[in-house]
Amino acid sequence: MGYEGLAVGKVIADVEVVHCPNWELGQAHSLRAVIQALNHRDVDALCVGLADQPLIGPESYRRLATAAKAGVRFGVSTYSGQRGNPVLIHRELWSDVDNLTGDEGARALMGEHEVTEIDCTGTGISTDVDTISELHRLEEEYHANLK
Repeated sequence: MGYEGLAVGKVIADVEVVHCPNWELGQAHSLRAVIQALNHRDVDALCVGLADQPLIGPESYRRLATAAKAGVRFGVSTYSGQRGNPVLIHRELWSDVDNLTGDEGARALMGEHEVTEIDCTGTGISTDVDTISELHRLEEEYHANLK
C-alpha cells in the first residue's frame, strides 16, 4: 500500500498489507516492496492488481492462480479481448522487476517474456477510478446493475 496505506490497512480484513514507503516514486517501487515481502516465502507466483480498479472480481484472481498452477509464467487477464489487470508474474521473473523504474509496472515486462492471455470476461468490472466523482459514478452503475 502506498498513499493512505495505513488507513486502508485498518479497514480491510483477512489481507496482509505490505507498506511501500516510497510509493510516490511509482509502481516499480510498490512492486519491488511486494516481491521483497514474498521472497522468503513458499510462493510460486504473484498476481498484481491495481487499487484504483475496485470492481475487479475475485474470479479474475482465481483464473490467474489456476493458470499459474498449469505452468503459466507471465499472464495477463483480458476482458472482451482487451488486456487488463490483474497480471500474473511467476517467481522466476521477479528479478526482472529490479530493472523497472518510476511508474513502470508489470506491463513493462510484457515485451521481454511470452505472455499468456487469460480470459476474465464477466468476472468483474475493470473500470479505472481516479477521483471521488468517478467512484460515485461507478457505485451508481454497480448498484443499478444489481437490480
